Amino acid sequence: MSQRDRIRMTDEEIDAFLDAPRVMNVATIGSDDRPHLVAMWYSTAPDGRLAFTTYRSSQKIVNLRRRPVLTAMIEDGERYEELRGVQLKCDVELSDDPTVLNALGEASYTRYHAPISGPLTDDMRPFIHAGMAKRIAVLLDVVEVASWDHAKLAVPA
Repeated sequence: MSQRDRIRMTDEEIDAFLDAPRVMNVATIGSDDRPHLVAMWYSTAPDGRLAFTTYRSSQKIVNLRRRPVLTAMIEDGERYEELRGVQLKCDVELSDDPTVLNALGEASYTRYHAPISGPLTDDMRPFIHAGMAKRIAVLLDVVEVASWDHAKLAVPA
């Protein structure tokens, strides 16, 4: 078995890894054909796709309107033997549907803020929804996945 095969995550491991509140590094292609790389929080859209929201006028949206593809990487670990990650090559759908945006805003709050600030309440929803007014949803249609977990190298082949 190749080293590449040894470090690949299973589908279940990938799902568990992506389910944790991590940062997604997103690369779009700029007008100069160079990658534009940004870090984004992400969550799951009502239809089950991974997604994030961003300002409608952001550079990544300008790039995605021109060419609706991106590559995302979610990773963790500090030392070589701890490195784990997932790379997603994606086609992209943009949505300004308030239902989708509000659901993503609530999911993002629950995923990233609730552990610190407490659970989402009905009193918070109007503020979250208001924050979505200038945003657009980026819905990811994954076309290729690569993964790695260097901790698997410590396990004999």
